[in-house]
Parts: sequence; structure tokens; C-alpha cells
Amino acid sequence: MTRPQPITIFWFRRDLRLEDNAGLYHALKGSASCPVLPIFIFDENILNDLPDKKDARVEFIHHAVSDLKKRLEEMGSTLLVLHGTPLEIWPKLLQEYKVAAVYTNHDFEPYAIERDNALRQLLSSQNIPLNTYKDHVIFEKDEVLKGDGTPYTVFTPYSKRWLEKLQTKWRTRPDENGEPKRISFYLTSYPTEKYFHNFLKVNSQWPMVNGQLLLSDLGFEPAGIEFPPTSVARGIIRNYDKTRDIPSIAGTSRLGVHFRFGTISIREKARNAQGLNATYLKELIWRDFYSQILGNFPHVVGHPFRAQYDRVEWRDAPEDYEKWKNGQTGYPIVDAGMRELNTTGYMHNRVRMIVASFLSKHLLLDWRLGEAYFAQKLLDFDLASNSGGWQWAAGCGTDAAPYFRIFNPAEQTKKFDPEHKYIRKWVPEFGTPRYPKPMVEHVFARERCLATYKRALTE
Repeated sequence: MTRPQPITIFWFRRDLRLEDNAGLYHALKGSASCPVLPIFIFDENILNDLPDKKDARVEFIHHAVSDLKKRLEEMGSTLLVLHGTPLEIWPKLLQEYKVAAVYTNHDFEPYAIERDNALRQLLSSQNIPLNTYKDHVIFEKDEVLKGDGTPYTVFTPYSKRWLEKLQTKWRTRPDENGEPKRISFYLTSYPTEKYFHNFLKVNSQWPMVNGQLLLSDLGFEPAGIEFPPTSVARGIIRNYDKTRDIPSIAGTSRLGVHFRFGTISIREKARNAQGLNATYLKELIWRDFYSQILGNFPHVVGHPFRAQYDRVEWRDAPEDYEKWKNGQTGYPIVDAGMRELNTTGYMHNRVRMIVASFLSKHLLLDWRLGEAYFAQKLLDFDLASNSGGWQWAAGCGTDAAPYFRIFNPAEQTKKFDPEHKYIRKWVPEFGTPRYPKPMVEHVFARERCLATYKRALTE
């Protein structure tokens, strides 16, 4: 039986916060006569493909959703938490509730596009609008374009145009002291808190019986991984350009997982970075760049950006792949990175480049193997950035540098971990007879890689 009062539904996805949430702001602001019922769906289409039932990302999402539900209940509202496939759940929602409109935020990953198109068709058949908004990037795939209207495929000119566009529209907002402050229109927060009173209120007419879904109800277990906080010391951002490449110190923000699942606002962090450190802001531009590459060139999921690199003859060596995964290559900086990943769900950004280059160029194993392993293990896994980063390392992506850039692990160690502090933390047997010999000699591996790439690209 459909409840008589019309409501608006807001669907949380990769935007798990109440503050400065674009789609939620528009849902609340525009629904004075139709209270907003927020929902979250634990999507079986995604969960069923995860092989590790101690997947830390599911646990992270579960924590974030539980926190949202608690905060909404403290306001006298609730969060409807559901488990199943969206296209099974939505028809049931439309039967139970008189839905006036549905709001959510954009997602440009291929599965999300397919899912949302199907939902739009379902809602359209019942004359229900689906309203979606930009939220997880500053600029979307069609907002920063070349003069001829085509997308950028090289980062440096994209980043210059990105920064120029940031200056084209301004708003004045009070700062923390109440003084007027000029802020880029694109970095202005959405004041959702002004409209929290428009959340649906739980009462005798709306007795919400939806309880808390336990992690075990989803078929998962705690991963035992510590999640990074949503805040970061200003000193880390201020000194980011000096500390970001040193894996033995806390020189990076560790906010990747929060950006991925939207537990923090990209607008707020970009606004803060703008005045503190240009190098950190550049990292946020990289997020937008890879997002627009995925949006404009969806073939990068599973295929190189540059099609000719599909001709590279990768080695079939599962034993070598296992050694790489387990941190047993005999190259200490590579092994330290892989062990950090396997233990914590995180790997230092500089080390990610080293281990990715080692797999695809020293071992000459298909970069897609590494991409898939990172997708399985990284707490901050993001499809666009993961694909972009791996193709950058393998030399087959958008980067303008030629394929013969091959990191020398020994030189990288001298430069970024000269005292072996990072290595000794994760590879305690380093320097003892128990540590394995290098599985491949660097000069040989480099020459083999160059010859293989050259042969593929000159055929």
C-alpha cells in the first residue's frame, strides 16, 4: 500500500556526508511541501564481485552510513538503509511511497551510468523526475575543454585551463570571523544545514522500522584496518611539496578514501589548499583530469588510452606476479610498498609509481594485472585515478612522456628513502640472508622492456 503523503527521495552514493552536499542541498531546498527521505543501498551488483569478505572499503562505507543514520535520527529523521540491487529495490520503493522526485549526485563510472539510465527510465514511466548534480569533482568532463570544444588529453594544459576557469566566477561569503571573503563560485559550499528541517520526520504517520544493517548482514567481516581521519594538519598541506615524496614520514593527507566516498567535500579541501600549497591543489586537479578522461574516453576501463599499446606482448609469468603481490621481488622499495598495501590498504603515492613501473616494465607483466590488484586492495581505490595512474606507469596512457621512462628502484630508494627507514619498517629481513635476491637484473629488464615496446609500436 502506497503511503498518501508525497515525499522526495535523496539517494546517497559516493557522497556520504550531510554538509556541503550538492544534490542533498537541492533536494532539501526544493522540497518544503515534500519532506526528504534519504536512502542508501548496499548494492549487491558491487558487493557480490568482491572476493575478499574482509574488504575494508565495505567496512568503511558501513561506518559512514551508520554515522549518517545516527545523525539523522538525532534530528528526528532517519536514513533508509537497503541491501539488494537498485533495479529490484526501486520498484518496491515506488510502490510503498508516493515519490514526487528523486535527487542524487553524478557518477561517471560505466556501471553507474548504466544503473542511472535504467533508473531514469523507470522513474520517467511514472512521471517522476530524476535530478542529479555535480559533487565529487570541481569540474566535470565537459567543463574544461580546448578552444575547439574537445577534451584535453594532456595534463599540463588541462591544469592551466582548470586554474583559469576557477577565476572566471566569484561569490562573496563571510569567513570564520564574519568578514566578507571573495571565493571562486566553483569552490563555494552548499549550505545544506539551512534546510535540515525539510528531512522527513519520524512520527506516528511515518514510523520507520528500518533498523541498522550489520556488516555481517552484508556477508562481510571487519578488516582490522585503521581508517584515516577526515581532517589533516594544516602543516602537512602547507609543506606538502617538500614532504609528499618521502614515504617514511607522514607527509601526505591520506584523504583519498574520503574523497572516494564523499565523506569530505572536495570544494572545501580545494578552497583550503588554494591558499596553502599549489602542489596539493595540483593533486586535486589530477583527480578531475582522470575523471574527465574516464568520462570522455570510457575505453580506458580495460584498455590503454593509446590503442597501439594493446600490441605489447606481455609475459605470462604467474610466479613472478605472485612474488610482486607478496613483496618478495628482492627490490626492497618495491617489497615495502606491496607489504604496506597488503597490511594497511594504503600505499605511499611515490611508491605506487615505483611498484607499478616495476610490474609493467621490469617484469613486463600486463599493467591490467596490477590495476586489478590495486582495485582489490586499495582503501582509496577510484576507478578513474587507478586506471590513469597505472597507464601512466606503463607508458600507455595520456602522459606526453615516451614509454621509455623506467624507474630504477635503487635510484628511487637513494632519493626518497636513503636511510631505509620506510624499507626497514615493512621489510625487517632486509640486509639479512633471509631476504631474497633480486628476481630480475635492472639493466637486463630495462633493455628487454624497451625492445618489447619498440617492437610492438613499430609493427
